[in-house]
Amino acid sequence: MPPRLALAQLPTPLQPLDRLSESLNLGPRLWVKRDDLTGSMLTGNKVRKLEFTLAQALEEGADTIITCGGVQSNHCRATALLCAQLGLRCHLILRGEPAACPDGNLMLDVLAGAHIDFYPAREYQSRLSALLEQARSDYARAGRHAFIIPTGASDGIGVWGYLNAARELAQDFIALNMTPEHIICATGSGGTQAGLTLGNQLYGLGSTVWGVNVCDDEAWFLNKVRADVTDWNSRYQAGYDLQSLDTRVIDGYVGPGYAIAEAPVFHAIALLARTEGLILDPVYTGKAFHGMIEEIRAGRLVGENIVFVHTGGSFGLFPQREQLAGILSHAE
Repeated sequence: MPPRLALAQLPTPLQPLDRLSESLNLGPRLWVKRDDLTGSMLTGNKVRKLEFTLAQALEEGADTIITCGGVQSNHCRATALLCAQLGLRCHLILRGEPAACPDGNLMLDVLAGAHIDFYPAREYQSRLSALLEQARSDYARAGRHAFIIPTGASDGIGVWGYLNAARELAQDFIALNMTPEHIICATGSGGTQAGLTLGNQLYGLGSTVWGVNVCDDEAWFLNKVRADVTDWNSRYQAGYDLQSLDTRVIDGYVGPGYAIAEAPVFHAIALLARTEGLILDPVYTGKAFHGMIEEIRAGRLVGENIVFVHTGGSFGLFPQREQLAGILSHAE
């Protein structure tokens, strides 16, 4: 095992969604792995990865963390708060425009004292690697040791976060005496899906892991998951046979684009809140949950038990309150 910090509230519970299943008259029994409960302000999947990534940064003597993402990045919010907790300087490179009044995750980034640089989407996408390296060079000239964390902490180090989650799921399944046919998660930078896919095999869960992509397409995620597992295999000399990696993607639910949700996603968010008291977000979990329900209805996800991994993200709901209000108002 690599170095690790105890930052998340673990293990998270696995709970049934019986009221929702009854409401929708679905065949399988739905379950949710509550990774929205990994912390309060640290809620979500990112802290599992950062337990390992920040431990590696400290192992290498870093005093500054540089990372990147969208303006409402859950990963950047978790990183900024954890850096404050650990006494590290945090530098965020964000895709998008600064807000006159920060909201959601961005507000928490500011509260945590992160240094933030904003870049228009086109420049961010074309120059991200150069921007990260330039920031690291600037800190080196100032006598600081900066450590770069990639988007979503999704690389060979971050894979450990959801390998550990897969081990938790194995213990959950033993306690409940069940073997779910499917495990579903949102996939945006690929690291959560990579860890679950690898862990499903290594811990013998007996399920099929699916990532519902919220950006890009199936081909991109097939390549990204393989790249992350390859990185993990190489870094830790694990001896894993990459030919046995079984990556599955449920494509077709991105909608108009990343972080842009349409009415069916907001309806799914509202339904789960009303029936189970669970809050999803329109960027990741809302799209993935909507996609899972549609696939069950279409008969493409069949089984007695299906597990949805709730990767958090509730703060991303607030900047889209107007769209949600419009949907609820129209429904009434």
